[in-house]
Amino acid sequence: MIDRYGPHPSQLVESYEADGEPRGAAVLIHGGFWRAAYDRHLMDELCRDLSARGWAAWNLEYRRLGDGGGWPATFDDVAAGIHAVRASNKPSRGPLVAIGHSAGGHLALWAATRALVTHVVSQAGVTDLAEAARLGLSRGVVDELLPPEAYALASPAQLLPLGVPQLLVHGENDATVPVALSRDYQAAAVEAGDAVDLVTLPGVGHFEHLDPSSGAWRAVIDWLP
Repeated sequence: MIDRYGPHPSQLVESYEADGEPRGAAVLIHGGFWRAAYDRHLMDELCRDLSARGWAAWNLEYRRLGDGGGWPATFDDVAAGIHAVRASNKPSRGPLVAIGHSAGGHLALWAATRALVTHVVSQAGVTDLAEAARLGLSRGVVDELLPPEAYALASPAQLLPLGVPQLLVHGENDATVPVALSRDYQAAAVEAGDAVDLVTLPGVGHFEHLDPSSGAWRAVIDWLP
């Protein structure tokens, strides 16, 4: 079922009902370096897997670069979309987990800074916007997303502590988002007082996280509350 939280075609969440009594709800946020070429359907299989495991899953779409996104529109949409999920999910007393891949991992962590979720999973996430900009990830996409003066409001690494349990899953062979971003973020987050688990996976790259039969996804399932 599609629920709209705004007038733009990308302002929507697609819901997947839990099989049986819900264990909780999960908001999934796709990656693609915040660009309009990529959409929520990257997370469809993970949503179906969560539904089969007793989770209400919500696949969040948002405005992206090239389609009205950027600072602050993309961030406003993530907040508004999760607020819509919270309103629709009021009967549930379980956790509300944000699960994001790549740029979606960044947005999931950011959502925790707004007290929107109870737990966060970052799959190969862009945890530090300043470092991602320094590295020039995806042809300098961070510079397209927002100006440096906004990092203090938008980068999880600069907003610690987040105050919710976090899981970081990252492949050691990730050539798209270096595993060092998750390692450095975990060290800083733990020092700041957050509870952060880090799972690094030898031989795993960037996209295995989207396969519900993968070990990368198994790490997420095993961690969920």
